[in-house]
Amino acid sequence: MKLIPLLFAACLILASCETIKGVGRDIENAGEAIDDAVDGD
Repeated sequence: MKLIPLLFAACLILASCETIKGVGRDIENAGEAIDDAVDGD
């Protein structure tokens, strides 16, 4: 019975890592867009 909570926790951890990675990419892309706008490219 302890296996189910462990599997659930592992799924949450893996999902949150992917979400954080995606947010990081979004922030990086936004920063590049702002930089391009300031530079006039």
